[in-house]
Amino acid sequence: MNFSSKLLEDAVGEFAKLPGVGQKTALRLVLHLLNKEQEEVEHFGNAIVRLRKEIKHCTICHNISDHNICEICSASKREKEIICVVEDTRDVMAVENTGQYFGVYHVLGGLISPMDGIGPSDLFIDSLVQRVATTPVKEIILALSATMEGDTTIFYLYKRLKDFQIPVTTIARGIAFGGELEYADEITLGRSIVTRVPYETAMR
Repeated sequence: MNFSSKLLEDAVGEFAKLPGVGQKTALRLVLHLLNKEQEEVEHFGNAIVRLRKEIKHCTICHNISDHNICEICSASKREKEIICVVEDTRDVMAVENTGQYFGVYHVLGGLISPMDGIGPSDLFIDSLVQRVATTPVKEIILALSATMEGDTTIFYLYKRLKDFQIPVTTIARGIAFGGELEYADEITLGRSIVTRVPYETAMR
């Protein structure tokens, strides 16, 4: 792609580094910004810079937050004794959008994937075990994607948690194998949360 400006080329190059954004899409986005008022573009840029500089991760559940403890963990109306374990923040948002879950979360920060060099020590698994060991917990919901990596992670978590004698459940398989939570429609995901089953039953 030939550019008439080095500034334009550099901006397009940066946008093209984003996942799912090719050079043509990047060029369209950059040209869109060029047609905006300078104040709007500065607001856009400042929002990205502030995001990177000021974003925090909740010290309890590891969800992305503006504060050291996220709004979900600090909300008095949430059922703190029920913990829904998810892969990342996108899954927290997906479950919240169903309006069917009122407990709290634990964000693992990924899934176990030996092929990608991701092992249990790379995830927030130890902090989950510590959380279960030190706070009252009535149920652990393993709401992970129906993929090989998701099932591997669920199996490992079950092994780590079973000695606590706390019910460990998984979401019902309303989501097809290979599907990821963030892409499931709200009705299907909500039903899967509500009709969750004990992990031992799901293994049969």
